[in-house]
Amino acid sequence: MQPAAPSPARRRLGAALAVATALSVSPLAAGVATAAPPPSTSPTAPALGQNVTVFDPSMPVSQIQATLDATWERQRDNEMGTERYAYLFRPGTYGTDEQPLQIKVGYYTEITGLGEQPSDVVINGKVESYNRCLDGGGTSNCIALNNFWRTVSNLTVDVNAAGQDGCRSTANFWAVSQAVSLRRVQVTGGTLSLMDYCTAGPQYASGGFIADSAFGDVVNGSQQQWLTRNSSLASWSNGVWNQVFAGVEGAPSEAGFPNPPYTTLDTTPVSREKPYLFVGDDGRWNVRVPAARQDTRGVSWDEGTTAGRTIPIGEFLVATPSTPVQQINNHLARGGHLLLTPGVYDVARSIDVKRAGTVVLGIGHATLTAARGAVPMTVADVPGVVVAGVTIDAGAVESPALLQVGKPNGNGGRSDAADPTTLSDVYFRVGGPHVGKVDTALEVNSDDVLIDHTWVWRADHGLEPFTAGYLGDTDRWRTNTGRVGAEVNGDRVTATGLFVEHFQTFNTIWNGEDGTTVLYQNELPYDPPSQADWQQPDGTLGWAGYKVADDVQRHQLYGGGVYGYQRNAAPGITTERGFEVPETPGVRLHHVMTVHLDGIGVIRHVVNDVGAQADTSNQGQPRYVVDYPVG
Repeated sequence: MQPAAPSPARRRLGAALAVATALSVSPLAAGVATAAPPPSTSPTAPALGQNVTVFDPSMPVSQIQATLDATWERQRDNEMGTERYAYLFRPGTYGTDEQPLQIKVGYYTEITGLGEQPSDVVINGKVESYNRCLDGGGTSNCIALNNFWRTVSNLTVDVNAAGQDGCRSTANFWAVSQAVSLRRVQVTGGTLSLMDYCTAGPQYASGGFIADSAFGDVVNGSQQQWLTRNSSLASWSNGVWNQVFAGVEGAPSEAGFPNPPYTTLDTTPVSREKPYLFVGDDGRWNVRVPAARQDTRGVSWDEGTTAGRTIPIGEFLVATPSTPVQQINNHLARGGHLLLTPGVYDVARSIDVKRAGTVVLGIGHATLTAARGAVPMTVADVPGVVVAGVTIDAGAVESPALLQVGKPNGNGGRSDAADPTTLSDVYFRVGGPHVGKVDTALEVNSDDVLIDHTWVWRADHGLEPFTAGYLGDTDRWRTNTGRVGAEVNGDRVTATGLFVEHFQTFNTIWNGEDGTTVLYQNELPYDPPSQADWQQPDGTLGWAGYKVADDVQRHQLYGGGVYGYQRNAAPGITTERGFEVPETPGVRLHHVMTVHLDGIGVIRHVVNDVGAQADTSNQGQPRYVVDYPVG
């Protein structure tokens, strides 16, 4: 299949996509026709589903440790499983000096405090993620490159290594890759290491994201790319390719780039922290929704409660995978909010978010899976909507999109730069646990939207019914299909932490004006069967990993990388350029690079026709452009 070329701008997007969307959505609701538990209005914990556990500091440490260890054993290798877990900690201290609480976080697991401030919940011990050994539990092929889908937030880790061996006692290890976030986390009493140098050596990791957090010393080590936003730290060491800091007190200087490979913005242009559950002094459960801010620096909670609004849990429909979509939509239409508890939701009809200021919060990596070609979620052209903590999977029947923000034609919308619709920790997956098909995974048509950390992934490995090994299997190219990862058609859209990988044409297309991206990470698809499959209709070899439309006048990107790893077609696949942008003074890229990792492929240029070629002669060695336009 030769995918069609993208539309150049929102105002010229045809009606075909809208028609396809309407036709693909089933009139049937997802799930069985049984009512979900009613929203809770009592001060006791609401019914949050069978895979949510609420801990109290009065519980024995041994009991909490045993519960968490059991989940770690289930989830440490469960990369493509359906189990989802959230562990919520009421305010208090967990673990003692003699018996620290040592938490290991596996796949689809969320560890979250329920305090109003991160200091209200203290873990005396550690909260860690280690290299994963892929030899069936042994100690070989141990990497962090696949350590996805896990969350830690709204708590303090007072590092206590009592009982750990000498190597493990040196730091709190957080060796992770994409779709992993640390938010509202404070680490005291020890070093935070973003690599695991104790399990078969450091190895590489390909994460990640920190926001609204405070640390002492941070060892970045073998992380290939990382975004730290609106945080504070005492020191930061090492880094591989793209290490980006925005609004971070104590951030290293970017002087000398690419050695070291740091990109540092004094402030974050647009930010909004992720909503969080908390239990008030009266024992009632609430969701705090932080306000959007502009040109900020440091954490949001250093002078008291984070600015924003508090919504009682009773205004949320607490949904489970058996809750019908019609019930969800009725609740949202009446002005309510939505809390998605852990699980996998088969969605054959769109969840429609139509009202300004609506909050959709997922916990425990709640996952919406498209059924019958549906668009699992749509957001109207209204301001102030917040969607957070949700993973959206493509299904076996092609969907036109997985999340659509605003109408494709852009008519009749309204937006507010001071209250942008915000996507926080919203992840997308095409393939992996099952066959997936989508045209465009994330489509943003509205103006004034903030994308705060997303991973848009067409899977390079998984459980699909192909031959063992997956890499090199050319059937995947025509079975797991995804044309575009992210398409931005609205104006004044900001992305902080945009990770998009392995799509079959332009991985990201930016058509709107005044767009800003702070850290872009992309890996081109592994699996084009031949150069003919990775070639545009006009003969251009391959598609850029990041495309700004030819008629855009104003756009900026800070810290970006496009990587090649294409193995199916020896002697290799050639891509003309990593980034493709119009040659105009208002479109500016700062600190961008390409690199080829397989030793057989080629990326000829970094940006347009500028930048050295990445090929066999410099395998694994980035080609940099410090600023574009040059000079």
